[in-house]
Amino acid sequence: MAKNKLRELVINRDWCKGCGICVGFCPKKVLELDSREKVIAVRPEECICCSLCELRCPDLAIEVLMDKGDDNDE
Repeated sequence: MAKNKLRELVINRDWCKGCGICVGFCPKKVLELDSREKVIAVRPEECICCSLCELRCPDLAIEVLMDKGDDNDE
């Protein structure tokens, strides 16, 4: 089965209100709140593309853009 790979983690900091929901849901602790209480991706290389941050963000401030991985079974 093809594995998704992170292309880009798009964070609209103007829309982010700093609620921390995305930080709490991230299983790999990719996200943190900075000194302005806005979300930042501190470890994007650890992202597993679960999209929990995107799905749970009440402000639609996060978008997980993925590339499909190679799948040799097809």
